[in-house]
Amino acid sequence: MIRALIFDMDGLMVDTEPLYWDVARDLAQQCGKEVSDETLRKMMGRSRIESMRIFAEACGIDSRAPEDLLVEREELMLQRYGRGVEPMKGLHEILNQFRGRLRFAVATSSPRKFTDVLLPALDVANEFEVVQTGDEVTHGKPHPEIYRRCMSRLGVDGSESIVLEDSKAGAMSSKSAGAYVIAVPSHLTAIEDFSQVANARVNDLFEAARTIESLIAA
Repeated sequence: MIRALIFDMDGLMVDTEPLYWDVARDLAQQCGKEVSDETLRKMMGRSRIESMRIFAEACGIDSRAPEDLLVEREELMLQRYGRGVEPMKGLHEILNQFRGRLRFAVATSSPRKFTDVLLPALDVANEFEVVQTGDEVTHGKPHPEIYRRCMSRLGVDGSESIVLEDSKAGAMSSKSAGAYVIAVPSHLTAIEDFSQVANARVNDLFEAARTIESLIAA
């Protein structure tokens, strides 16, 4: 029986990934470097510090520690969020469709200070029983810890959970935690091959809702 629907946040509920890419390009430029789209894709869905380690190594930045780069990136991201954000199309519709039928949670690599800003800005802060953030786990995605902890807090098993993810690392994480994984790629992750890490792939949250309905009915 399906009891829980767990959402990733960045790139799934809100289109923040282009902001991350812009900020990463700005950081690289400040260090006299350039960052490739390939590197930016590798960073997506990873833990905060792991993404900055990938960034620093790929760009050849050895003058600044990844921890320092992370602090600056998050300060810049909060400034961007303050200008306003828009929900992904279908977000409010999918919540309306399954409210009271499934239990909702968020499992995001972003820190708590981001969810505290973004979820209210999207007008969904009261929808979720559990918000599991990346700064509250030891191992980030693609490790399954974040999803296992989220499920434990909800009181459900992986076999009772559907996860919506836009990144390959996130899909790997949730699949390893035992969930039924629906990949909903953003325009930045649409070229990724999710065939080995997701049970289904859809084009948007509207199609995801139809897939969930079919799973509940089965």
